[in-house]
Amino acid sequence: MTIFEILKFNRELLNRLRKSGIRLEDADYIDLFVDFNKMVAAGEKVSYAVACLATNYRISERKVYTLIKRFQSDCNPGAV
Repeated sequence: MTIFEILKFNRELLNRLRKSGIRLEDADYIDLFVDFNKMVAAGEKVSYAVACLATNYRISERKVYTLIKRFQSDCNPGAV
């Protein structure tokens, strides 16, 4: 199967995701957000959790904060 065929087959889903504010690369960080929620639920401070996750996932702390904010936000209500 080619990239074109996959895109064509999933066009509607991809358009809905994009209109909802979801980026394809967000899927790479699902485990990061799960880990963040576990750490905060265990009583860790947000800044400590962010620092640990930035190190573990080899990204900047700013990127971790951005991902957390995006994952916690509601989808665009009129898009879906």
